[in-house]
Amino acid sequence: MPDRTSTDQLNLLQDLIAKAKRLGADAADAVVFNSASMGVSYRLGKLEDVERSESHDLGLRVFIGKHQAAVASNDLSARALDSLAERAVAMAKTTPEDKYCGLAPRELLAKTWPELDLVDSNEPTSERLVEWARACEASALEVPGITNSEGASAGWGKGGVALVTSEGFAGAYASTSASISTSVLAGEGTGMERDYDFTSAHFLSDLDDPVKVGKSAAERTLRRLNPRKVKSQSVPVVYDPQVANSLIGHLAGAINGVSIARGTSFLKDKMGQKVFGAGINIVDDPHIKRGMRSKPFDGEGVVNRKWILIEDGELKTWLLDSASARQLGLQTTGHAARGTGGPPSPSVTNLYLAPGKQTPDELMSGIKEGFYVTELIGMGVNGITGDYSRGAAGFWIENGKISYPVSEITIAGNLKDMFMHLTPANDLKFKYGTNAPTTLVEGMTIAGS
Repeated sequence: MPDRTSTDQLNLLQDLIAKAKRLGADAADAVVFNSASMGVSYRLGKLEDVERSESHDLGLRVFIGKHQAAVASNDLSARALDSLAERAVAMAKTTPEDKYCGLAPRELLAKTWPELDLVDSNEPTSERLVEWARACEASALEVPGITNSEGASAGWGKGGVALVTSEGFAGAYASTSASISTSVLAGEGTGMERDYDFTSAHFLSDLDDPVKVGKSAAERTLRRLNPRKVKSQSVPVVYDPQVANSLIGHLAGAINGVSIARGTSFLKDKMGQKVFGAGINIVDDPHIKRGMRSKPFDGEGVVNRKWILIEDGELKTWLLDSASARQLGLQTTGHAARGTGGPPSPSVTNLYLAPGKQTPDELMSGIKEGFYVTELIGMGVNGITGDYSRGAAGFWIENGKISYPVSEITIAGNLKDMFMHLTPANDLKFKYGTNAPTTLVEGMTIAGS
């Protein structure tokens, strides 16, 4: 059950929708986001900054026929909300018609939802955050070869969402989060290299030890010293988990209902077809307990659930909200996400590439020469054609083993081919909102010296 604050917010939103309807709106929905956060930054043994902030933002969307308007405010006073409702209705009367707009149908709205264990009752003090950041940076600087630091940070936050629609939905949930990170440098002059590591979780008890995070950042940095150049060639490319999740992110963009409806995706004609190799499964699950992007219902109040987006290599569904679903003649998949200043749009939750059977070492064992990517630079991906070209750094693979660091190269291919020649290892860990294990992609082009 929502707490007293959430109950008050739901009542406020219901009153706001009632005002909008009295002013002439046929339908409406309203959402309010609340947040409180605290963070510290620490560099070279000195505390640099301590910040704390609190905010609340409200959005109202109204419909008059097939005309819609959305307005936002951070003033929740009665007078401000009266003005907000008046402005929204007036705007809706002048906006162009959108035949696909509208609230989610009543029969699809969530009536009950799961408890996802997203709120930690323990709030750290600022002193504890300072100690985490200090310990994280100190452990990195203690590693021989580390020459400088870009600093360490630690933060905590709590956020809440309340949503009401005139179709009868009213729901609220909250979550907490905490994080620790550091970035350090090694080498000197033009030979300097940097890297970082971090930990984040909903619960303080799920965070990694800050000392471990600092040492990991230092080790990652030292491994990058004295990089070499390589010649242009076609080789297998292995993505470290820290960057492998970007491949799955490109899939999410390609199957987003908005892109499909507009015809701007390289997968627009691939529903029900093999777009990955046999045995590949990609899942989106909003109900993972303590998942980084877990939520009990979607941004329109629709029931959400676990979806297998790719099953045994076959594309099974688009990511749809109500508007994109109407445009495609389909039903929403419960993937709506929203802010306060506009209508919802489709988005993933806890997205992941299911692990394979081989260890990362086994995955690389048959590679005579290849490239192990640890960093990607730029966003050279064409969502219409699938063409892929990104700057990269990492390590050269020789005879199945990571050999030496490599930098200033470009990796290129086409996502349609890359997806079909992709093999995951068995080391999947849930560290981000989108996660993937170590992943091999055959036959990519390396542009080097």
